Amino acid sequence: MPTPTPEIRFDETEIAFAHRSDSDLRNSLLLFRMMSWSLLVQLGTRITPWAVKNRFPILPLLRSTIFRQFVGGENLTETRQVSDALQTFGVQVILDYGVEGKEGEDNFEAAKNEFIRVLEHAATCTNIPFISIKITGLARFALLEKLHALQQLQSGAFLSCYQNAQQRLAPDEREEWNRVIARVEEIVAVGARKGIGVLIDAEETWIQDPIDALTLQLMDRYNRERVTVFNTYQMYRHDRLNFLIDNFKASVQGGYRLGAKLVRGAYMEKERSRARKMGYPSPIQADKRATDRDYDAGLAFCVEHLDQIFLLVATHNEQSSLYAANLLVELNHPIHHPHIHWSQLYGMSDNITFNLAKAGCSVSKYLPFGPITDVIPYLMRRAQENTSVKGQTGRELSLLLEEKARRTRLAR
Repeated sequence: MPTPTPEIRFDETEIAFAHRSDSDLRNSLLLFRMMSWSLLVQLGTRITPWAVKNRFPILPLLRSTIFRQFVGGENLTETRQVSDALQTFGVQVILDYGVEGKEGEDNFEAAKNEFIRVLEHAATCTNIPFISIKITGLARFALLEKLHALQQLQSGAFLSCYQNAQQRLAPDEREEWNRVIARVEEIVAVGARKGIGVLIDAEETWIQDPIDALTLQLMDRYNRERVTVFNTYQMYRHDRLNFLIDNFKASVQGGYRLGAKLVRGAYMEKERSRARKMGYPSPIQADKRATDRDYDAGLAFCVEHLDQIFLLVATHNEQSSLYAANLLVELNHPIHHPHIHWSQLYGMSDNITFNLAKAGCSVSKYLPFGPITDVIPYLMRRAQENTSVKGQTGRELSLLLEEKARRTRLAR
């Protein structure tokens, strides 16, 4: 029988913020209050990239506020300090080289080399089990878009469509795609040798099919003895639950294990806007209830097949986080089962992360890093998402205020 599971509560602010000083708490309160003002965020996310590009002296302000809240540092040395501090509280780290939007073969090669350097660094640490990569950091967006469109035109099994689509590329494009494959495989091979998992992010739906196909092929090759490669399933897409199940069936048939990172999604407004503009059905669920339903159904499916699936529960949703833990108990699995891991973004949902860690769960912070000027796109998304998801921002504020009040009472 498994060891009895301690009660998991996400309102224990003393546990959630034990790693934050009074000064940190005040800074976080100020930042989340500012991000709750949608007009301020809209203005800031437009002006900030322009100001940075034109060398206005705003970097010190960014570094002391939004960068400090959501980014681990500008380099691996700085992230090591953050990861060591998190380890004190039983929290692990998923490292992400957060530079985005740079295209060209030289930049793609530089990104590949940096991802490999991140893997080598992770292997020297005891609490960095995964790194995260984006294929758009290694491949031209337009090439992915064309390959996706060609893949959609094919009929037959998913991987067969992908293989046929590759043959329909122009010869120079096939060579370019082969270089992309080689880059990704070189990264994954290092991860396999070092014992570090490689999480491949989901991206926009109109480039996603070749990313999925490449990821599944890498799983077939590298997920036999242990799970190295993880695909990301955005459950706000109405087709992803069935796709997850189909991927599982393919892994069983192929004799490898499925690595599944479940998220709700990150491109909802962009996806709906493009669908309206181009006149095709939206790939996004009709409402949040449908997304929640499919997310939890995906959790249940994966937990029921933990012998074959390594599940990463990547969510800020308290109900889903607790649901996954309760599923383990119902199926007589230990709370620290080696094939399940929770994760939240650094700077958010500390009440989930640190209370799960206190209960003995395997949990991490997703920790981006990079030069401050290069991670501006990531920071702007954090600001925008915290404005659009008002319930999350309100929850962050209420917990921070509760912890501030608790500390004030103790100081009297």
